[in-house]
Amino acid sequence: MSNLFLRTLRDDPADAEVPSHKLLVRAGYIRRAAPGVYEWLPLGLKVLRAVENLVREEMDAMGAQEILLPALLPRDPYETTGRWTEYGPSLFRVKDRKGADMMLGPTHEEVFTQLVKGEYSSYKDLPVTLYQIQTKYRDEERPRAGLLRGREFVMKDSYSFDMDDAGLQASYDAHRITYQRIFDRLGIEYVIVAATSGAMGGSASEEFLAVAEVGEDTFVRSTESDYAANVEAVVTPVPAEIPFDGLPAAVAHNTGDTPTIDSLVAWANEALDGTYTAADTLKNVMVKIRKPGGEWEITAVAVPGDREVDMKRLEASVEPAEVELLTEADFAANPTLVKGYIGPKAVQAAEFAYLADPRVVSGTSWITGADKPGEHYVNLVCGRDFTPDGVIEAAQVRAGDPSPDGKGVLQTAKGIEIGHIFQLGRKYTDAFAFDVLGENGKPVRVTMGSYGLGVSRMVAVLAEQCHDDKGLRWPREVAPFDVHLVIANKDEAAVAGAQQLAADLDAAGVSVLFDDRKASPGVKFKDAELLGMPTVVVVGRGWAEGTIEIRDRFAGEANAVPVDGAIDSIIAAVRG
Repeated sequence: MSNLFLRTLRDDPADAEVPSHKLLVRAGYIRRAAPGVYEWLPLGLKVLRAVENLVREEMDAMGAQEILLPALLPRDPYETTGRWTEYGPSLFRVKDRKGADMMLGPTHEEVFTQLVKGEYSSYKDLPVTLYQIQTKYRDEERPRAGLLRGREFVMKDSYSFDMDDAGLQASYDAHRITYQRIFDRLGIEYVIVAATSGAMGGSASEEFLAVAEVGEDTFVRSTESDYAANVEAVVTPVPAEIPFDGLPAAVAHNTGDTPTIDSLVAWANEALDGTYTAADTLKNVMVKIRKPGGEWEITAVAVPGDREVDMKRLEASVEPAEVELLTEADFAANPTLVKGYIGPKAVQAAEFAYLADPRVVSGTSWITGADKPGEHYVNLVCGRDFTPDGVIEAAQVRAGDPSPDGKGVLQTAKGIEIGHIFQLGRKYTDAFAFDVLGENGKPVRVTMGSYGLGVSRMVAVLAEQCHDDKGLRWPREVAPFDVHLVIANKDEAAVAGAQQLAADLDAAGVSVLFDDRKASPGVKFKDAELLGMPTVVVVGRGWAEGTIEIRDRFAGEANAVPVDGAIDSIIAAVRG
């Protein structure tokens, strides 16, 4: 270690929010170069390469072939699919010296499709699965959490090309199994959840989420089945329609100063017969939506008043369009939209879209805005007094909601996306007219799958899930070294013995981080805990009695073993 390019830090970096970010910087694995951009130092690079190699082993084992495409890409292929525009501000766009538009690739569906189309033309060539492990770029608006959400990151992306949907399903299933093998080998706690396809397009998709409280993704699981989904993909069970014959007529009431749901419920319980909750009110949230290349369109999103609009669910529902809440300037330009008292009638009279939660079915009766200050309708019935222009999944999903599969209720948890697999179908092969000749000599449109796995993010996930209050703890599969050897004795015989121990372990094929620094034993022990090698060997005061100490970083156990036979004891500890 005296020659290792390493500096550990005593204090957490000021910009670090989550344990993995704090520990990877303190332990000298990474350093910040710019917001969302990190430098990999020797120990960090060893872990990154180990994760890469593990992923590579499993991808090769499933029959995929590794290639490498450029990160700097031309505009044209992404213009063909519309994603040059769809990606919006998250795309790094550049111009070359001749003024040609280029981009730093966030993903490579277009380029892989063009490549395979240029090489293959017959059913005899398929199926084929290609992959790369490469640096990707996304211009995140708010990079955070170190490696968990950066602007530059390493990813494994693979693409399958098949003749038919059955072939696509087989390729998809093979990737699903391979991902499970990868994450199982790494010892990651994860779940597989149904997901939305987003800008990738296609039909079926699933996410692999590492369970972590610091995760940005909220997912749900049923208490009575194997149903699991990212909240963005949860489909709300639709209640039965209610006959509205005989329901009381809608009446506009003067409700006073009641611009919030809480104040409206308080008024209802005081002024009306019966007992009311927020679930009896209809909240109309005003947003504006812009499709790629289009203009902003004002839209109302109606949800039961006991729920908030989940912007991530709303964004997933309208993707690839952008969505924003209306600003004060927008309200000023549309005076018929009275903040705090907006109802469906004024929205639709202004010819704005009115989209409702799936629970707003025909026959449901609501207390909602009457489009005048201090006024609300009571008993405004869907299907009789107003009809939504469409349905949208935008309301927050809560623990205790019915599971969409009809079995049990939902529990919520947080996770970090570590993999995402898609059945793209023919979205990209249609865009590039990629056909091959079938067995009957007629052209067949190829079908595709796309499969991403976050390699650099995996380093942070392992740090997140495996650390303790003392520092990092790396699984043996990816640890920078098998053994951290600490000299905690200034005696020349002990130093010579430790040096010989390091040489013998190296000869036995055990990688050793040898702490030969002139620092105090306390500093060395703290660094050994912080750096996180799974096995720590201490040559200390016991050397005089003929023993060394072997510490298990995960179990927290320490055992004294005789110097004679120490190599065998250490190898046994390392290799289980």
